[in-house]
Amino acid sequence: YYPLIIQLPQELSRVHNTFHVSNLKKCYSDDPITMPLDGLRIDDQLHFVEEPVEIMDRKVKRLKQSRILIIKVRWNAKRGPEFTWERED
Repeated sequence: YYPLIIQLPQELSRVHNTFHVSNLKKCYSDDPITMPLDGLRIDDQLHFVEEPVEIMDRKVKRLKQSRILIIKVRWNAKRGPEFTWERED
């Protein structure tokens, strides 16, 4: 297999630009998948930094012998779920 080398914008210069064809998967989308770079933050481990935008809901989750307060958080997610349930602490 041959590696695929792509050109990345300067903002993504820390991202490795070589991908092996055996690691790629087909994309069955009719529309091109793009991600705007403005507002995109990447940490030292090259993970997207997603921050909470607002708390949408609160509820108490019952466990076997305790209860915990969980909150529904809306994230500024560029990919992945836009809402998740998290422990309040």
